[in-house]
Amino acid sequence: MSSSPSPSADEPGALLGPADIRELAAALGVRPTKQRGQNFVIDANTVRRIVRTAGVRPDDVVVEVGPGLGSLTLALLEAADRVVAVEIDDVLAAALPSTIAARMPERADRFSLVHCDAMHVQELPVAPTALVANLPYNVAVPVLLHMLDRFPGIERTLVMVQAEVADRLAAAPGNKVYGVPSVKANWYAEVKRAGAIGRNVFWPAPNVDSGLVSLVRRDKPIETTATKDEVFAVVDAAFAQRRKTLRAALAGWAGSAAAAEAALVAAGVSPQARGEALTVYEFAAIAEQKGAAQ
Repeated sequence: MSSSPSPSADEPGALLGPADIRELAAALGVRPTKQRGQNFVIDANTVRRIVRTAGVRPDDVVVEVGPGLGSLTLALLEAADRVVAVEIDDVLAAALPSTIAARMPERADRFSLVHCDAMHVQELPVAPTALVANLPYNVAVPVLLHMLDRFPGIERTLVMVQAEVADRLAAAPGNKVYGVPSVKANWYAEVKRAGAIGRNVFWPAPNVDSGLVSLVRRDKPIETTATKDEVFAVVDAAFAQRRKTLRAALAGWAGSAAAAEAALVAAGVSPQARGEALTVYEFAAIAEQKGAAQ
């Protein structure tokens, strides 16, 4: 395997600059693929900004999904106690430990690699307290929700995603882009936009803008007798037919329109309302009324 390039003169410290990224990619025969949504960050100031915005602390165990060539990984290792990277790509996964060892040898023992699909991760070598990642655009939402669900110790999350996805995740009820991702993310955390990222910090430059989303896990889970899956079933049904009233949209979920209306009334929600008007708390209240809908 080709060794990692040493820190370049134009990039202070151990972080990767544009020339380093291209040199690494060329040595590994890596060409970013659209299939995996790969766009590598080539700007050291951007990765430091991400780490700063994420509020990474010296005692944090950070899990990073899709580390790629290691731009953000190195910046995280500067700030956190430990970093666990989850990478699906065979070539990138094989190369990353060598890059860490070459550029940040004093922190190499604080780095762990998990070579698998993030959607299938069930355990990590150490329990994470934070999630910081440049998520592949095509799987950003399902990966984010899976990680939050599987690892309840993740207190703080900062993800870089397509700007449109960032808007959806952070949208409030009543917003035209409020939908399934908004509600499900809110089940776990308080969600907000945390900045924008320009296209020129990536290689290759994507044809869409990117945004940062901050998620701070709720101190207390949402109080409900319904399970997460029961609540999410209502959410999915409500937004499957956005233009319909909840009485009509939830008819399949409840068994009939009349049963849906009974559940909605019992939950204190207008049967004429639409899904985009409801908070996650109201969806939970509706899910609790499934018995009343039978």
